[in-house]
Amino acid sequence: MKRNKTFHKKKVLVVFFCCIAMLAGLLGRLVWLMVVQSDYYSKKAQQLHERERDIKAARGQIIDANGVVLAANKTVCTISVIHNQIKEPEKVIAMLSKELGLDGEKVRKRVEKVSSIERIQANVEKEVGDRIRGYNMEGVKVDEDFKRYYPMDSLASKVLGFTGGDNQGIIGLEVKYEEYLQGIPGQILTSTDARGIELDEIGENRIDPVPGYDLRISLDTNIQMYAQQAALKVMEEKQADRVSILLMDPQNGEIMAMVNVPEFNLNEPFALVQPVSGNAALSQEKKQDLLNQMWRNPCLNDTYEPGSTFKIITAASGLEEGVVGLEDTFSCPGYRVVEDRRIHCHKRAGHGAETFVEGAQNSCNPVFIDVGQRLGVDGFYKYFKQFGLLEKTGIDLPGEAGTIMHDPKNMGLVELATVSFGQSFQITPIQLATTVSSLVNGGRRVTPHFGVSIQSEDGTYVKTLEYETKEGIISSETSQTLRGILESVVSQGSGKNAYIEGYTIGGKTATSQTLPRSAHRYISSFVGFAPAEDPKVLGLCIIHNPQGIYYGGTIAAPVIRSIFENVLPYLGC
Repeated sequence: MKRNKTFHKKKVLVVFFCCIAMLAGLLGRLVWLMVVQSDYYSKKAQQLHERERDIKAARGQIIDANGVVLAANKTVCTISVIHNQIKEPEKVIAMLSKELGLDGEKVRKRVEKVSSIERIQANVEKEVGDRIRGYNMEGVKVDEDFKRYYPMDSLASKVLGFTGGDNQGIIGLEVKYEEYLQGIPGQILTSTDARGIELDEIGENRIDPVPGYDLRISLDTNIQMYAQQAALKVMEEKQADRVSILLMDPQNGEIMAMVNVPEFNLNEPFALVQPVSGNAALSQEKKQDLLNQMWRNPCLNDTYEPGSTFKIITAASGLEEGVVGLEDTFSCPGYRVVEDRRIHCHKRAGHGAETFVEGAQNSCNPVFIDVGQRLGVDGFYKYFKQFGLLEKTGIDLPGEAGTIMHDPKNMGLVELATVSFGQSFQITPIQLATTVSSLVNGGRRVTPHFGVSIQSEDGTYVKTLEYETKEGIISSETSQTLRGILESVVSQGSGKNAYIEGYTIGGKTATSQTLPRSAHRYISSFVGFAPAEDPKVLGLCIIHNPQGIYYGGTIAAPVIRSIFENVLPYLGC
């Protein structure tokens, strides 16, 4: 009996101490939750009773060289509904369907969806948003935010690019400088009870958005307009597929204009510019493919055979290497036989005897084939690399294509011959313009660019954008000699249609045939710069598949002349 009592006491003590231990554990847990984890659970509780609505930040503007706004913001509204707060769903559905022009059933699905907040439509015109707000219907929220707006519509569309529904950059400068332009979104915080009903006595808390920085660029609206008008004119006259025109400062790489017609309307970027037969029946995949093509910037996204404009590079290489001089004489019978290939000159009857300068003026293929052969594969490839042609230019736009060139191991004398006058390889227009700029500016390889500076909303400079320059790709003496040769091409040779009285213009024409050669499709082009002795502007015009007369000296050179006639006085040259 005594043993049972002792056992019972021990049992009671064990239970007692277990209870004490459990209470201590619970107490410790309470202390942990209430003291150590108080911030965490306070935030969790707050989240249960707070509803967030984002406020878009005003995107930074894109401003041209003269302060003209090319990309701005327009106030729009986002219409949302909060299911738990709607008291008259049928009236809400009818009103939103009417004001937003939406199908009633689509609106119904969103209104009846049980969620904390359901967006009905974004980017609604402010006038419409104000009308919806005026109904004072419970559960309907109208928040003001921003939509990108382009005052010039299609001007420089493939350069500026556009934004999506979330105001994020899609193509062009809009996406390249996204980190500066985008800003920081704000929020509207609304307190609710356990049922999700807003507590009027508490109201809303607002975290204001931070606007993005402005981007100032080198593009000049006036010069862009001159170039676009000239491009549209020649495209219509020659019934060409497309025309690209590029103007840049060869001394520092700043791009003054970049035109690619047909352009598209930046305020309606998903509307196809060129009508397609059976457009209504286009699959989504096919339409997207057409849009992607419409948005492409051929000046940097596409490569082409440059043709005779590339003879500038061959001439610079030969002069720098010392394998050719100005008075060296050549003979052109209308062709040159290289290994087992007869490669023709554009003048089938031949140019006869001519100096190197006259060969440049005549754009004579055999002369430049000879210069290429004197350089040899290794020598030619050395300058191709030295001039920067094997690397991308680094332009501040997305999607730049690289040069397509023979592997030197597989490059024979025939390939060397065709490369020497600009065929059998491909480069981008921006690569050609940049390389020629670097060869005529004294030998500095510049980086082509639009971005000049980042500014705050009040115009205060935040950052000056800087770009790489590589010195000494050729000597200043060779550069000066080359400028003289190219000036004579315009004043006395094949580029005479670019000549302007009172100005010294240097340049080179080109007419190249696209693949397959049997299709008889041509690319006509001209690259020119002025003043020839100290270039301040370089222009490149490329006309794709012109109808009728297709020679670069006949149809492309006059385009640059017409632009220079406006631009040179404008720049004070």
